Amino acid sequence: MARQTVADRLATALGAVLGTSELPLRLRGWDGSLAGPPGAPVVAVRSRRALRRLVWSPGQLGLGRAYVAGEIDVEDDVFATFSAVSSVGRLSETGPMAAPTLRERLGLVGTALRLGAIGPEPVPPAEEADLGRAGGRHSRSRDAAAIAHHYDVGNDFYSLVLGPSMVYSCAVWESPDAGLEAAQEAKLDLVCRKLGLIPGARLLDVGCGWGSMAIHAAQRYGVTVVGITLSEEQARMARKRVAEAGLTDKVDIRVQDYRAVDDGPFDAISSIGMAEHVGRAQMPEYVARLTALLRPGGRLLNHAIAWNDGEATWNPDTFIARYVFPDGELLSIGEMVGRLEGGGLEVLDVEALRRHYALTLRAWVQRLEEDWDAAVELTSEGRARVWRLYMAACALAFEAGNMGVNQVLLRKPGGEEPPLRRTDWV
Repeated sequence: MARQTVADRLATALGAVLGTSELPLRLRGWDGSLAGPPGAPVVAVRSRRALRRLVWSPGQLGLGRAYVAGEIDVEDDVFATFSAVSSVGRLSETGPMAAPTLRERLGLVGTALRLGAIGPEPVPPAEEADLGRAGGRHSRSRDAAAIAHHYDVGNDFYSLVLGPSMVYSCAVWESPDAGLEAAQEAKLDLVCRKLGLIPGARLLDVGCGWGSMAIHAAQRYGVTVVGITLSEEQARMARKRVAEAGLTDKVDIRVQDYRAVDDGPFDAISSIGMAEHVGRAQMPEYVARLTALLRPGGRLLNHAIAWNDGEATWNPDTFIARYVFPDGELLSIGEMVGRLEGGGLEVLDVEALRRHYALTLRAWVQRLEEDWDAAVELTSEGRARVWRLYMAACALAFEAGNMGVNQVLLRKPGGEEPPLRRTDWV
């Protein structure tokens, strides 16, 4: 019987984590050995520490930590590799990744013993969020800390990934080859049209990011805008962009929680990619606050990612929760519409943009890959790996239909009625 190589034993260990005996990829061990089907994407395990992480956290979190730390690496196309991994075993199932059975876990420990990988739990990579001392979940202080973890990575890093538009949400693509900048401009204009913006109107942009929506609305539609964010980094760049555009008399960028805004009413409110940070338990307050800030007849555009595969609950031990969006929570489109309607708003329109977000994420990954060395220099290799993993995995999830993104347009009762037909105001 042939002696098993490091790669053979690693394949057994990964199979225990994923719940499968047939991996659709090849594994390269730290000794150079290879195991797996010829022609399949290659994943390199560069250190015994990666296996030790899986012993202590045998699931998505352990795999993610090993990848962020550079102990696991991708040698081939990132999308082909992640697609292969996510197509099998527990990663192909809906909802949180199931833990290995006791028998599988014992096999994992046995493999680690034979490869000399048993030891104390490795310290998580520095890029992992730790909000334990920042207050209760979705308190104002903890929300600010969660936003800072994700958005205060560095404006130059985001400029590299997002491009000149500086829009960090799903674009709207006329065609797959439209180009990222054109697609983002099309999205901003679509939001302005849905909100019925006219010169002299007053817009509140909740989660304004780097000011792109505020600038577009003020320049193209002649409105005055209050843009709010919890990110100091975003606000600093947004104010600079507003000044460079000559719009300081039209656009006010604030570092402010949506729960602290008290200078309504507004004719329209845009919330683009912000509701995911609110949390299920806080949705009634979110809806009530925004509704109170609207004038009668005013419109709210809520643009948010949705979980499409069954009921989703917040899980603090996922890769996304620890590294990307701490305390973030996705609602299904049905629940989101119900929550918005439950606050007394009238639904005017719902538009699904799932395929558009897959195209957007692929464009961001391409920009990151093309300027990888610069991205690492601007932040850290671990942070760049976080963004590569989360954006590529999310693109695949949107393509598979596991996740969606939807624009829900609503109206506060009273005031003038909207036009009779959707085609007259979209």
